[in-house]
Amino acid sequence: MSPLTGTRAWARLPLMLGGVLVVIFVATFFTTPAGKLNWWLEVGPGVIGMVALALTFKRFPMSRLIYVCVFVHILILVYGGYDTYAKAPLGEWAKEAFGWQRNNYDKVGHFAFGFFPVFTLREVLLRKTKLERGGWLVFVLVSMILGFAAFYEFIEWWGALALDPAGGDAFLGSQGDIWDAQKDMLWAGIGASLALLFFSRVHDTSMEQARAALTSR
Repeated sequence: MSPLTGTRAWARLPLMLGGVLVVIFVATFFTTPAGKLNWWLEVGPGVIGMVALALTFKRFPMSRLIYVCVFVHILILVYGGYDTYAKAPLGEWAKEAFGWQRNNYDKVGHFAFGFFPVFTLREVLLRKTKLERGGWLVFVLVSMILGFAAFYEFIEWWGALALDPAGGDAFLGSQGDIWDAQKDMLWAGIGASLALLFFSRVHDTSMEQARAALTSR
């Protein structure tokens, strides 16, 4: 099997997952009660990530774990963006069940912001830089996730300022919590740390399987 044939075979899973996501995008975009602009603001980063993986697939195909992680992460984004994070049904159920004062589904989203993308960053760094597995790699990865999480809080701030009060509040989703931004960044850091602690070996196995499949003849 040539490398080109191997790449085509490897593309089946991401193509299948991408096709499912496209159907979900169309179905939710045209039916969202929160408005199409809010949908784009919440789901847009996931769409951009999916397009980036598609455009770079031929020259930099990634392990299957990455495509599964992106798929699950985008599902979480779509679920939050459909009704807005502050009104997500799962969060409303948990609010009633546990007696919380707010809908905390946004914390699921920010945890996922750290948990899933950290594997993409890890794979790129291991394959394209001289960084090796160990403490420094973990430090760099968690720092990167915290940096991206902080930058996303800037985006939420700028979006809230640019939109009308109702749209800005829906996108910001702080629900009156003055420490919402700090908590969001913390949850992203927790997500990245737990992912690296418990699933790094799974990721290593997935990368080795990808290398073997894409280079075998």
